[in-house]
Amino acid sequence: MISQDIRKLAPEMDPLKIGSGWTSDDLSKPQILVESTFGDSHPGSVHLFGLVERAVRGVSLNGGKAARFFATDICDGMTQGHDGINYSLASRETICNLIEIHGMATPFDAGVFISSCDKAVPAQLMAIGRLNLASVVVPGGVMAAGPNLLTLEQIGMYNAMYLRGEITEAELNQYKCSACPSCGACSFMGTASTMQVMAEALGLALPGSALLPATCGDLLEVAQRAGKVAVDLARRGVRARDIVTEKSLENAVKVHAAISGSSNAMLHLPAIAHEFGLYMDGDLFDQLHRGAHYIVNIRPTGYWPAEYFYYAGGVPRVMEEIKSQLHLDVMTVTGKTLGENLEDLKKNGYYEKCEEYLKKTGLSRTDIIRPFDKPLGDNGTMAVLKGNLAPMGAVIKHSAVPKPMHKAVLRARPFDSEEAALEAIFQNQIHPGDAVFIRYEGPKGSGMPEMFYTTEAISSNPELGASIALLTDGRFSGASKGPAIGHISPEAADGGPIALVEPDDLIEIDVEKRLLAIVGVKGEHKTPGEMDEILRQRKAAWISKPSRYTHGVLKQFTMHATAPIAGAYMD
Repeated sequence: MISQDIRKLAPEMDPLKIGSGWTSDDLSKPQILVESTFGDSHPGSVHLFGLVERAVRGVSLNGGKAARFFATDICDGMTQGHDGINYSLASRETICNLIEIHGMATPFDAGVFISSCDKAVPAQLMAIGRLNLASVVVPGGVMAAGPNLLTLEQIGMYNAMYLRGEITEAELNQYKCSACPSCGACSFMGTASTMQVMAEALGLALPGSALLPATCGDLLEVAQRAGKVAVDLARRGVRARDIVTEKSLENAVKVHAAISGSSNAMLHLPAIAHEFGLYMDGDLFDQLHRGAHYIVNIRPTGYWPAEYFYYAGGVPRVMEEIKSQLHLDVMTVTGKTLGENLEDLKKNGYYEKCEEYLKKTGLSRTDIIRPFDKPLGDNGTMAVLKGNLAPMGAVIKHSAVPKPMHKAVLRARPFDSEEAALEAIFQNQIHPGDAVFIRYEGPKGSGMPEMFYTTEAISSNPELGASIALLTDGRFSGASKGPAIGHISPEAADGGPIALVEPDDLIEIDVEKRLLAIVGVKGEHKTPGEMDEILRQRKAAWISKPSRYTHGVLKQFTMHATAPIAGAYMD
């Protein structure tokens, strides 16, 4: 094992570990990195130390020695409404880099990776690919819903209602105090929940472990078992790149379509693939969503909180329903194929245990996870649009978009920041038929923040939510719903066509044809040739904006980030 080879090269290593509390016997055991994002930063990380300790116990019970390392994450929810959100995507790269340092400076034989939330889970998955270490992921689980099934993604809606004078401050405060009743990831299929599911769908997490209730004993058992499995993987020499392949990536996208996962997966899965030496682009994502069955009735696209996902059978039940669309021969951390795992779960009482939880809700399994032949939708949930506005592509979660906005021609209302666009919405300056642009918010522009408050302001207004579109080179919260198109590439800061849009340009959106184009000027339609010439002239006169950042993490990130549609990783 590599840990034993390193001991021969670095004679200081043994005494330093003994000084850290290791025994002389520990030195010759398989050495397991237990990496987590534990910290007091937010509900998704505050509980993880208990899982760390159970993973450490599992390692010890199987004859290994664990070392605990920490790379605490931040919370996207706490960064909303101020410039803290600009650090969100950059934090993914920073966590990944720190884990690389942990794993390479003092090499280990395997790793257990424990996290819950938006940037932490993808950061750990990226780091696993970079290290190519024998690895097991422990998803940190999901919080309970509040009174009347209140979940955090509704707070943006209630805040917009308060700002419009529709509810009182006291009512808003009551919602705030009730939306997060426990630790764990937010209880909807946002980015945190989606990426937990993706970890299992890729084969790196134990079967049935994604989106367990964060406070249940089942999750502690998963963490302990993960520690044991990590030692087994180390002894067998099975590395992460033996598990994550083109086929397992395709499985993950099919599961993503089935759960109506967050649009941010279109940032994270390409970045994860890149670290594994694989390639995934928007075209492949779009291709795999076509014809995929959307079957999970979980918020924000569906009705129920994510807490109920496990009760209905979790990822294994989803995979059973879409089995005909999956590669069942892919290897997983159990040492068995996906198909073998699914058969084992039927035999070991997994679904019966889920059913006991489900009985308490008064719901049936099909209320939450629909049968394959009775889907909520049969053409996936996301699409990649292209055209002269987005030559490299743009992302739309069409399952969350009102049908009238699937095919429309709108008037452009461009803004160079989210703050300006949001103010225009609250001042009633945006009207039906408008295409609201928020630009210079891509990775190179400002770090690619979420446009969460703007999407909530639009979707909580029944008239605007069904009659306008929001287009940006930034991204959206996994909690967002409504007429939103993001990740427009190339971005404005790179001189992409989104930077050239002028007021009253005509913008054509056609989800079925996967089209996003500027088709007119000052309300008058133009031919494609005429538009090409107009855009050429505008580009010649375009002047780039100076970078917003002159030092620190955001300077590094904005200088080196790839295009939004490529995953916005630092190249």
